[in-house]
Amino acid sequence: MFFGGLLLLLIERGRALDWNQVGASLAAYDAEALALAALFGVLSYALYCSFDLFGRRYTGHRLSTSAVTSTAFVSYAFNLNLGALVGGIGFRYRLYSRYGLDAATITRVLGLSMVSNWLGYLPLAGAVFVSGVVSLPPQYRFGEMALQLLGYGLLLVAPAYLALCAFSSRRYWRIRGLRIDLPHAPMAFAQLALSVANWLSIAGIVWMLLGGQIAYPMVLGALLLGAIAGVLTHVPAGLGVLEAVFLTVLDGRMAEAPILAALLAYRAIYYLVPGLIALLVYLGLEAKARWRPVALRSSV
Repeated sequence: MFFGGLLLLLIERGRALDWNQVGASLAAYDAEALALAALFGVLSYALYCSFDLFGRRYTGHRLSTSAVTSTAFVSYAFNLNLGALVGGIGFRYRLYSRYGLDAATITRVLGLSMVSNWLGYLPLAGAVFVSGVVSLPPQYRFGEMALQLLGYGLLLVAPAYLALCAFSSRRYWRIRGLRIDLPHAPMAFAQLALSVANWLSIAGIVWMLLGGQIAYPMVLGALLLGAIAGVLTHVPAGLGVLEAVFLTVLDGRMAEAPILAALLAYRAIYYLVPGLIALLVYLGLEAKARWRPVALRSSV
């Protein structure tokens, strides 16, 4: 109900909004601000690609760094634009299988990447939600209380994972024939550190595009809330969901036109441009795979 209310809010405000003001706010960006936002985006993509490098070490496969990072980049860009099922999962299986990895190995790489991605989200979101940095309008106070309760739960997960990896005497389980190994403590701590850095970098893009006029912790909180809202609503690319969350969280703190302009610029920098680049990379990988013998791919 809470997220449904946010979407209704976006529709109502979208009808009343002066889109000429949004266009003017977009036109007002200078090259320096866009370049700095893009640098945050590049950093985030690099951090995300490192999760699949963890997967290489975790599974012991021997694909080259370029093969792993190109697959991770394409999958992540398509994941953002098309959704997790098509992008994050479908393209990973297709590309890694092109390189000769079996389904079990791909599943383990994918699983570790997903854990790495959300591991950093948990303590950040927990701290933000518990602290009350994300302050909702009066009509959503029930949602604010729920956020704080959720935050306390989220704060417990990452330490539990790290403790399990560091101290558990049992190092693997089998689920439907698939072996799931616990990473060793150094890898688990690296997962957490790089994942936290990734989420902070993503928030840095929006904060930069808002001109630093909104406190960074509040921007981070809105982004984290928007991320989980996008997952729960199953909307590809969180289209409309992220905008609704930001308009709600920043209500009364900044005019709506520059907020939406910042989010449109964010989507262009972090979604659309990487998506177009990923499409070109994917077509190149597919063309290369047509003549590369399958038997040789595991040594790429």
